[in-house]
Amino acid sequence: VGAKAQVGIGTTTPDSSAQLDVRSTTKGLLPPRMTGAERNAIVNPAAGLMIFCTDCNNGVIQVYNGTHWTSPTGSAATTNNLVVGQFFRGGIIAYIYQPGDLGYDPSIPHGLIAGVSDLIISTGMGIPWWNGVYVSTNATGTAIGTGSSNTSTIVSAQGGPSDYAAYVCSNYTNAGFSDWYLPSKDELNKLFINHKLIGGFSINYYWSSTESSSTNAWRQYFGSGTQNTANKSSNTIYVRPVRYF
Repeated sequence: VGAKAQVGIGTTTPDSSAQLDVRSTTKGLLPPRMTGAERNAIVNPAAGLMIFCTDCNNGVIQVYNGTHWTSPTGSAATTNNLVVGQFFRGGIIAYIYQPGDLGYDPSIPHGLIAGVSDLIISTGMGIPWWNGVYVSTNATGTAIGTGSSNTSTIVSAQGGPSDYAAYVCSNYTNAGFSDWYLPSKDELNKLFINHKLIGGFSINYYWSSTESSSTNAWRQYFGSGTQNTANKSSNTIYVRPVRYF
């Protein structure tokens, strides 16, 4: 039989809006304490679940909001012990920013998350870069941190809905995350460097979001790591979405 009465600790008159009212001027409330890795291992956390993460931003209260862990301010939760190859926020950590990278913060780790698998629109086939018409999209960013803006630029120039690389990445969702994009040339190279830790890649060419001309875009071969350009109409080139954390 479940108890229906309100519970007061340190008070005989718990607040009417609270099922549990704890009052003290000498002691605090102690939630479960665990590492970020232990937090991530919780199966099907309930929305509102609260823990104290011991290695997140030097220790912080975190709450699960139904899709991901957040800090008390509502910002996405991070841990200080993230590693490439770790499942994290809907994908696999592919790269952790280093000094000099756009978006690097020495106090809070940031980086790239790769989707758990390639995106396909037809079994055994890749995805073309173009939308059926050659246009200069001006998506020329190559550096780490430019893939998202490249993708937005491509979609704005080429339109949709349509099954082309940038569009299918921008419309991909997984584990509640919908901010995926086609990686830039340098971001794609980080995926190649760490492809064995990330997993799931084919020995094939993969598209980047970096345009080289109105007819060609940059790609990378995941056998040798060679980067070169190819015609945007090719549908034999694979696609792996990424997102930032």
